[in-house]
Amino acid sequence: MKRWALVSGLQGDLDLYEQIQKDLKRQRGIANLFVLGDLIGPHRNCNALLERLRQPKPADLAPDCIYGWWEEQLLAESGYRGERKADSLRQLQGDDGVNQLLASVDPSHLNWLASLQFGFIELDCALIHGSSADVSDQLTEDTSPLILLDRLTRLDVNRLFTARSQRQFRLELTSGELQSHVKDHAGETNQGQAVPKRSVIGIGGYQHYTVYDPATDHLAFLTAGEKSRQPDRRFVLGFG
Repeated sequence: MKRWALVSGLQGDLDLYEQIQKDLKRQRGIANLFVLGDLIGPHRNCNALLERLRQPKPADLAPDCIYGWWEEQLLAESGYRGERKADSLRQLQGDDGVNQLLASVDPSHLNWLASLQFGFIELDCALIHGSSADVSDQLTEDTSPLILLDRLTRLDVNRLFTARSQRQFRLELTSGELQSHVKDHAGETNQGQAVPKRSVIGIGGYQHYTVYDPATDHLAFLTAGEKSRQPDRRFVLGFG
């Protein structure tokens, strides 16, 4: 089985994308490139990168893209989300920030951006910008295990790849059982719910990306332009 490369947070940086493509060509067995949102951003003209993503060069590893937080803000402000506007961005950066984002993307790309999916389900893995709850959901090493379990079980997957926090990590939820005590008019009952071994993986952002082997469940956290691999940053969370 071939390996996957998972990237996010390019924010219009074609030079960075070129470097990542160059890195991937040097590695064996990478068959899929998933770009998990934030293709665009307000700080540079994003049109050249979008054109490259839409029309890959013959030597490129062709990208499969989903939309992220920046795309959601742009599409909302441009009328692609009904009555919604880029309220989250406006709260953070005001009208100037919204106007900068609008100026960074030519309107000719909007229909393509609006056609992108929220996420992918591949084998027993979910690949999403935020989480199954929302595109803006930031999962990190400090997120409650119960929240992580909720995000996994919503999609009935064993591995959730997320990019919103731009952090690289692997959280493992070990096998165990959730115990609950229920009291109602019929009396009191104790209930147990089995928790299988599952993982939430932060793939990083911008120059930091991840390579994953579905056959072996092995992760490599990489940085564009660097040859050395970083070790897995793995945290184990137990349920009892």
